[in-house]
Formats: sequence, C-alpha cells, structure tokens
Amino acid sequence: MADKDFEEPQGDEVRPDEEGSEAKASDPDPQDGQGENDELTVDDILGATQNADAAAEDAVIADLESQLLNDLKRLQAEYANYRRRTEEQREVEIERAKGAVAKGLLPVLDDLDRADKHGDLEEGTPFAAVAVKLRGVAERIGLSTYGAAGEVFDPQQHEAIFQAPTPGVETPTILEVVETGYRLGSVELRPAKVVVAVPAE
Repeated sequence: MADKDFEEPQGDEVRPDEEGSEAKASDPDPQDGQGENDELTVDDILGATQNADAAAEDAVIADLESQLLNDLKRLQAEYANYRRRTEEQREVEIERAKGAVAKGLLPVLDDLDRADKHGDLEEGTPFAAVAVKLRGVAERIGLSTYGAAGEVFDPQQHEAIFQAPTPGVETPTILEVVETGYRLGSVELRPAKVVVAVPAE
C-alpha cells in the first residue's frame, strides 16, 4: 500500500507546486511597467526628443523641399515670361500683317478718292457700292485718314508740296490735300501731301 501512494509523476504530469510556478511564469507581472496606465499618448510621441539621425534626415528633407519649391517658383516665372513674350510677339505679327495689307490698299483708296472728286462715284452705281465696301474693310483693319483743308499745317504729319502765299493768313494752313495721309492705329503709313497757304509778305 505504501508503494502505490507515492508514485513518481511520469511524462507530462505536473505536480501541484510546479503548476503554480508555471502559472506564475505565464502571468504578466504588474510590476514590469506595462500596465494599462503606462500606454504612450499622442502628446508623448510628439513631445519625445528626436535622435540625431532622425533630425539630420528631417533637415535633408526640408532642404530638398525648399529646393523643389524654389525650382517650381522659377519655372512658374519663366512660363509667365514666355507667355508674355509670345503674346507681345503675336501682337507685333498681327500689326505687321495688317500694315502689309493696308499698304497694298493705299493705291486703290487713292484711285477711289480721285474718282470721287471727278464725280465717278455716283450713289447707287455698282462702282460706288464697291468703294463703300472697300473703305469699310480699310476701317475694320484700323486704317484711318488724316489731313483736311483748313487744318493748321504740321510738318510732323504733313508733307508740303507747294506753298501758296495767301493774304489774310497768319499761320501756315492746309489749302488743299493732294494725297490723303493714312495711319494704322498710331503708326503713320504715309504723310498727307498738301498745298499750304502761308502768310503773304
């Protein structure tokens, strides 16, 4: 009977005292600093001191961001300048093309003026209708005339082809327009050729 009471445990059998020690080993120790109240908060993470490697990496990233931002600003400025230059060049080319067309029209407009002075542009005739349309085209492209009898003579705008001493005239005045002057916008294409009445001596 004594032999049966005190058998040695075999295999995986666990003695009561060993079971307690195993349970102790598997249970977390409340004293190891991992309790519920010791979890990290966002403020703890944000307020933590940064090590030297992380600080150096952040500095490199900030430097790269600054360079990229400067490159972007420079490209934006270059693109804005390119657009401005392109627009200015476009305007110049448009004005040049208009000028070429206008210069080609001047001899035809001169012929119309001469025909009008001779009474060949009677209202209602096909020739008069063509003259109206052609003058309308000239106006639409910005062509304008200047120089009219009675205006004060301006050597900057008028070309005097003859001076006629005239009693009662105090300042040089346009007596007759021989050839009309034309401007395209603010650009003078051709000065007005005029006969000038000057004071008689």
